[in-house]
Amino acid sequence: MKKIEAIIRKSKFSEVKKALHGIGVNFFAYWDVTGLGNEKMGHVYRGVSYSTSDIQRRYLSVVVNDDFEDITIQTILKSAKSGDVGDGKIFVSDIKECYRIRTGEKGGETLK
Repeated sequence: MKKIEAIIRKSKFSEVKKALHGIGVNFFAYWDVTGLGNEKMGHVYRGVSYSTSDIQRRYLSVVVNDDFEDITIQTILKSAKSGDVGDGKIFVSDIKECYRIRTGEKGGETLK
């Protein structure tokens, strides 16, 4: 099993969510996060221009079986891309085990 974590633009979340549902990923967690990156956001307030390095993003956490890793990553890459600096990052890590709390089952079948 793999854990796929993605940090994406908040404006792309609906598109990513719809695309993930389209390939059969029906459960994932997400959070609103603030981070620092290469993107520089500028603001103008009362005619004075200033910049801030705090960037608002959405953090997704998806756990999938190994055979579903590539399609999930490609789906996120395609649906989250705007082509501009600041589109985000994807991180992949191994998951040792998974349990379904309701039944006590364990393994990859719990993700279905």
